[in-house]
Amino acid sequence: MYGGVVWGFSTALREETEIDPRFAGYLNDDLADYVVAVNADIGEIDVGLIDKPDVRINSAGVKGMGELVMLGTAPAIANAIYHATGKRIRKLPIRIEDVL
Repeated sequence: MYGGVVWGFSTALREETEIDPRFAGYLNDDLADYVVAVNADIGEIDVGLIDKPDVRINSAGVKGMGELVMLGTAPAIANAIYHATGKRIRKLPIRIEDVL
């Protein structure tokens, strides 16, 4: 789940496809030029788990959550910015110039 939160953080604040306006090609078409967040970019993450197996899903009763936690991260960051500044941001990635 930590990876999903980091992925959501990266989507909200870092990841953006850059298009060359002259040739309409991608300027950041590989991971060397595409900026993504890593665990070192994120502070402490507090994860709470509910230990309740569900054998209707599978015989082990386990559920996957890795990708699911990514969905709420960007809206949570956007709402935190709204509550701190009063400015509603409705596009990703959120840049400092969008807030100022």
